[in-house]
Amino acid sequence: MAKYIMLINWTDQGIRTVKDSPKRADAAREVARKCGCELRKLYMTIGTYDLVAVLEGPNDEAIARFALTVAAGGNVRTQTLKAFSEDSYRKIVGSL
Repeated sequence: MAKYIMLINWTDQGIRTVKDSPKRADAAREVARKCGCELRKLYMTIGTYDLVAVLEGPNDEAIARFALTVAAGGNVRTQTLKAFSEDSYRKIVGSL
């Protein structure tokens, strides 16, 4: 499965109910599973983003479905990056 990094910020609604955020994270794991994905890691961060998630999914469409479903709740905004392992990175660069 492909790896993805999701950069997450709470919306005004999300920060007003931040105490519910752990329950929403649990629900997001279930949404990921239903989309055929896995939310592997979740980090709260300090700086530009409030949370960073590491996900695995079978394809871009499944991750997009997950991102849209989670964002539709109105508590977060996301940016998603497709990630390549170091081995893949080395192969890509080596093929140049």
